[in-house]
Amino acid sequence: MVKIAAIQMQSKPNLGEENTTKAISMITEAASKGAKLIVLPELWISGYYLSREEFDVFGEKPLGKTISLFQKIAKELNVVLVVPFVEEEGENIYIASAVIENNGELLTSYRKSFLWGREKNVFTPGERNYNVIPTSVGNIGVLICADIEFPEPSRILALQGTQLIICPSVWSIPAESRWDIQLPARALDNTVYVLGVNTVHEGSCGKSKLVAPNGKVLVESPRDEEHILLYDMDLSLIRKTRFDVPYLDDLDRNLIPKSTPAINY
Repeated sequence: MVKIAAIQMQSKPNLGEENTTKAISMITEAASKGAKLIVLPELWISGYYLSREEFDVFGEKPLGKTISLFQKIAKELNVVLVVPFVEEEGENIYIASAVIENNGELLTSYRKSFLWGREKNVFTPGERNYNVIPTSVGNIGVLICADIEFPEPSRILALQGTQLIICPSVWSIPAESRWDIQLPARALDNTVYVLGVNTVHEGSCGKSKLVAPNGKVLVESPRDEEHILLYDMDLSLIRKTRFDVPYLDDLDRNLIPKSTPAINY
């Protein structure tokens, strides 16, 4: 059993310090309630509807001030943190997410690979490399927002032994029905847990949720409130679901690139 926490918060545009203070407060509260894996939403520090020039202000290296701060917090609270940030490299900026172990080690940084709408005028897409991340709370994979709308990244992660796919997002109200469809679909397709972590207000639909490997929504946040979603995730349910629903066992292996690692669950 692993207690997870999704931090559903309002990201106030351009108010990085205020957003950071709130994020730390909510993370600390989640940890005090026993959470061992805590996830922030996409672009939580900056807000979403900004210009390229405004996003440039928030750009930093993976070991910049924001991630360095949360490395200290992860160690102090003994929790694994998934912290999205605006990553800069040369003249490019990316929507990225850092995964920090409970000892403060930066395990990896993932760049969003499928940009949506206006994002294409601001950000550079990351390379489409999807890799399982072994952590002290299990094998996780990170996809960001629109990445979860494509079946292939989730399948690649599942075939590498990912137990939980984490999807930090800024998911809009007009696209709410897709949020409700895509997360359960990716979970059931691959018989893995999926955790969608959304912002709220500013045009977002909220409804952060944890979906079981059988596609059932186990817990969901409100549409219009800041909320700390908490749940004791039973990883043994993956093996049980795969016995009942053997999608991956029955998959035509001829369709899988030979370079894909064998599944390990």
